Amino acid sequence: MTFKKTLLAASLSTLAITGLAQAKGISDNEIRIGYIADMSGTYSPLAGPNGLIAAEMAIADFGGKVKGKNITIVAADDQNKPDIGANKVREWIDTNNIDLVAGMVSSAVTIAVNKVVEAKDKLSIVSGSASSSITNQYCTANSVHYVYDTYALAHGTGEAVVKEGGDTWFFLTADYAFGHAMEGDVTAVVNQSGGKIVGGVRHPLATSDFSSFILQAQASGAKIVGLANAGADTINALKTAKEFGVVASGQKIAGLLVFLHDVKSLGLETTQGLQLTTGFYWDRTPETRAWSKQFYAKTGSMPTMVHAGIYSSTMHYLKAVEATGTDDAKTVLAQMKKTPINDFFATNGSIRDDGRMIHDMYLAEVKKPSESKGEWDLFKILRTIPADKAFRPLSESQCKLVAAK
Repeated sequence: MTFKKTLLAASLSTLAITGLAQAKGISDNEIRIGYIADMSGTYSPLAGPNGLIAAEMAIADFGGKVKGKNITIVAADDQNKPDIGANKVREWIDTNNIDLVAGMVSSAVTIAVNKVVEAKDKLSIVSGSASSSITNQYCTANSVHYVYDTYALAHGTGEAVVKEGGDTWFFLTADYAFGHAMEGDVTAVVNQSGGKIVGGVRHPLATSDFSSFILQAQASGAKIVGLANAGADTINALKTAKEFGVVASGQKIAGLLVFLHDVKSLGLETTQGLQLTTGFYWDRTPETRAWSKQFYAKTGSMPTMVHAGIYSSTMHYLKAVEATGTDDAKTVLAQMKKTPINDFFATNGSIRDDGRMIHDMYLAEVKKPSESKGEWDLFKILRTIPADKAFRPLSESQCKLVAAK
C-alpha cells in the first residue's frame, strides 16, 4: 500500500470512529449515573452516603451538564450482597438506561455487578473494592478499578513490615473474595521476602466477637497478626487485640486495609505506630487540603481515599463524555484510557488495558498522640510508592484483555 493510500485509510478510519461517536451522541439526552454501595452496614464509612456526596460534588463542579445535557444520579444500598447489587444494577440499566455504575465496596458485589455491566455493554468505575482479582482473572472490557487494590496494599504494607523484622505471620481473614485476595497477595510478598506464614483463621463478614480468633493468633507465636479485613471488622479486631494485650505481649498487628475513619474511631492511643498503605491523605498537599475542606464542609468528616477517588473518577468520566460527545461505554472508556490523570487525588495516573488505574500510592504511619495537632491529624507519610511499582505488572496479569494483545 502506498503512503497516500495508507494515509487515506487512516483518515477514513478516524472519521468513521468520530462519526460513530457523534451518531451515538448522548442517549436519552441525559447522562445517568447509578451509585451503589454499602450505605448502612459494615463498610458504609468507607464510601457509603458520603461517597454519594463526593459524586454529587463532582457533578456540581462540572456544571451539572455535559454538552447541554443534564447529569443525574441515583443511589442504592447493596447491603454487601452480590445478588442484591447485581439485580439492582440490571434493573437500573433495563428501566433507566444508566450509563455509568459507580461506588462499589464489597469485592463480591463488584464482581457480580461487573458481569451485568459487561453483558449490557455499559461502564463501571470501581472505587471502594479492594480485590486485585477485579482487574486480573475477573477483568472486563467495561470496567475500571480506580483507587487501590490488595496487590498495592500487600506490596506497600507487607514489604515494609517484613523488612522491619516481621517475618512470621498469622492471618485474620474476612471469608469472601476481598479477604481471600488480600491474604493471597500478602502471602506472596511475605514468602518472596523470606518470611513465613505460620497460620490463619477466616471469619464471617460483620463479625462482632473476635475473641476466639485473637486467641488463636496469640497461640500461633507469629510476630505479626495480619488483618485481612476492613471497616467494622478491622475496628472490632483491633479493639479485641487491645483488650487481650496482643501488642503488649510482644506481637505486632499489620492492618492491611486501614482507613482514616478506622483510626479516628479507635483513637491514636490504640493505633499509634500502625503502618498502612493509602492512595490518598487529606493533609498531604495544598490541593488535597483544599478539596478535603470542601468535603468536610458538606459532610462534617474528612474524606477516605475512596471518597476522593469517587470524585476524581466521576470527573474523569464526565470529561471523557464531553470530549467524545457520547455516553457510549467503549468510546468513553477509550478516551479515559488515553487521558492522563493528575489531580488532587492521583499523581501519575493512567488506566491500563486491564482496567486498572495506576497512580502513586503512599506508605503511612499512624501518629503518636503527642505528634497530632488536631482531630484529623492522624497520619504521617513515610514514602511514596511510584505508580509503576505499586500495582501488579501486566507481565504477571491473568486478564483476558492483556493476553489478547
